[in-house]
This record gives sequence, C-alpha cells and structure tokens, in this order.
Amino acid sequence: MTTGGAVRVMVVDDHPMWRDAVARDLAEAGYEVVATAGDGPEAVRRARAASPQVLVLDLNLPGMPGVQVCKELVGGDPALRVLVLSASGEHKDVLEAVKSGATGYLLKSAGRDELVDAVRRTAVGDPVFTPGLAGLVLGEYRRLAAAPPTAEPENTDIPRLTERETEVLRLVAKGLGYKQIAERLVISHRTVQNHVQNTLGKLQLHNRVELVRYAIERGLDED
Repeated sequence: MTTGGAVRVMVVDDHPMWRDAVARDLAEAGYEVVATAGDGPEAVRRARAASPQVLVLDLNLPGMPGVQVCKELVGGDPALRVLVLSASGEHKDVLEAVKSGATGYLLKSAGRDELVDAVRRTAVGDPVFTPGLAGLVLGEYRRLAAAPPTAEPENTDIPRLTERETEVLRLVAKGLGYKQIAERLVISHRTVQNHVQNTLGKLQLHNRVELVRYAIERGLDED
C-alpha cells in the first residue's frame, strides 16, 4: 500500500445505480476510485489490474460470491483491505466474510458519512463493523480458539516474539484497531502495522483472523 496521495478504492456491486452512487460519494470525499465491477470474476480481474488499497465489496454477486472474491484477492495481496457493504446482517454472512479476510462489515443502511468514515478506517487496518456486529465477531474468535485443534504436525520450534510484538498482539486479541493500539502504546500507526506484519511472518499466519485466534488460544486477550 502506498503512503502518499488519495486512498485507492474499488467498488464492487451488481446493482449499477448503487455501485455508481457509492463510487461517486467516495470520489467526492477525496478517495481515488480506481475501478468498479458488477460481478465476481470481473471484480477479481479488475482488482488485480488496478491494485486498490480498499475494496468495497458486496457479497451477493453473479459468477462468484463475494466471500470467494475476498479470499482470492486477499490471498494474493495480504495488504489489501476489504470492507464488505451488504444488505445482509445475518450472522452467518458476517462471519464468513471475516473468515475470508474482510477487515470490516457495514450494512447498506449506513449513511454516506458513515460509509466514508468506514473506508478511511478500513484503509489504515482498523476493523469496522456496523454496531452490534463487532461483539459477534470477537465471540466467534473465542469460539474458534476453544474448539479442538485440527490435526497438524507438532511444531516445537515456536517463534520468539519481541516484547513489543507480544504487547501489540495482546491488544489485537482484545479487538482494538490499529489506531487505538497506536494511541494506547504511544507509537505511530505505521509502527503498529509493521509489528503486526512481522508477527504474521514469524508465526506463519496469513491474516487478522488467524492472528486473533492464535492470541486467544494462548490467553493473550485476558488481563
């Protein structure tokens, strides 16, 4: 992700009027809308060509569901932030979106200002959820952590995290966003991102979902 200039955004929705309205609102708010798409395969192709920093993504897409689009794109570019913008508030849809790599989940009933702010926060890595959904997601993290582990080779060579990396991981597990962590630890937002990326690399994890599960399994979310 680039650090200078307007945040590069792509909007994916199968309803042309809605898609155009969201793109227009974001452009007027100062974002650079680099692409739009109306179906799943088109979204994957155009996102790979346009390299947005934030993908505003509907879940109900022709050709390929939004969760699959999210998996493919985040799998290829872990720096990509995905904000799901959906009409569905079903818990199953929310959890599937987060597990596929989405950073946040906003209902389409959100107002323009709420959407603009959600994209801004998503761009810096903060988890953004329609009120009431954040607790659901954290609860699912805890449920996953309590589940019996899948059979995997025993790895006795546990990577050593620095004291600061462990501190950041503990706050991530508590559900804090990067900006909140930066304020709590009195460090820059970029430093928080660097610590998270270093930790992901050391632990051989791929995204925030796996990172939070790892932390909760080890009790790092508890005081």
